[in-house]
Amino acid sequence: MSLAIIGQQLVNGLTLGGMYALIALGYTLVYGIMLMINFAHSEMFMSGAFVGLFVLTELSRFSFFTGSGLGVLLMLLLTFLTATVVVGTLGVLVERLAYRPLRHAPRLAPLISAIGVSIFLQQAVLLFVSAKQLPFPNFITVIKFNLGPVTVNTLQIFIVSLSLILLAVLDTFISRTRMGKAMRATSQDRDAAGLMGIDINRVISTTFFIGPALGAVAGICSGMYYGSIVFNMGFIPGIKSFTAAVIGGIGNLRGAMLGGFTLGIIESLAAGFVSSGYKDVIAFAILILVLIFRPGGLLGESVIEKV
Repeated sequence: MSLAIIGQQLVNGLTLGGMYALIALGYTLVYGIMLMINFAHSEMFMSGAFVGLFVLTELSRFSFFTGSGLGVLLMLLLTFLTATVVVGTLGVLVERLAYRPLRHAPRLAPLISAIGVSIFLQQAVLLFVSAKQLPFPNFITVIKFNLGPVTVNTLQIFIVSLSLILLAVLDTFISRTRMGKAMRATSQDRDAAGLMGIDINRVISTTFFIGPALGAVAGICSGMYYGSIVFNMGFIPGIKSFTAAVIGGIGNLRGAMLGGFTLGIIESLAAGFVSSGYKDVIAFAILILVLIFRPGGLLGESVIEKV
């Protein structure tokens, strides 16, 4: 094996893994608090990409945003902020309409509802936006750096850095803030948390805002990295990000981060040394092995069954 190829695939894997990690956090947050797999989360990723495309297209009409580096930076900041707020609000709306009425129903009911929401959002974009791949503008100047035999560009650095910063901010939020403590208490025992005065509905709504907001960031990063978006773009990354959450330890924030980067690196190495056609096979084979030998995930936390 060539060290140059290994290094290059590691860089590609970290970029891909950063996006997986951001999406996986949404899965693990919802599961940690509600013991529910939100399969509509993949469409939050897709929705973020389309909101980002719309905002970038509209802002790029003004020469102020495209005429200088500061303008481009401000445009990107407004794009990410708008997408996180819009998609986060969409996540709260989905929870309120599709999941809250089923909160005390058997677990299969919200799972089916999540699949229904996923199909609804996907088909809504198909019918009202476009069924075709749409080009995604990238206003970041892509400069390549040679680190020995490995080539790294500014877009990859931006995506990985943004992912790590957001992951660190979320980890600090969960561990240090009052709402974060309320979320951890709700995760451990929802009924006891309610008896202690915690507003459970507010905690769950906050969770459904943060998860989709991070997914929206990942959607914009994906559009910038691959150069195009499409209405069904969320399905495969969504399944893989759920896989990443399970590999790292479902319900564990740092496990989702670790699982995302691990899966991204495994996929890239598989594509580089085996075949791009086998990267999905290898990724899910790793999932099966982890479930067999470490059912709680790489960080070893087992989910407590609440009765």
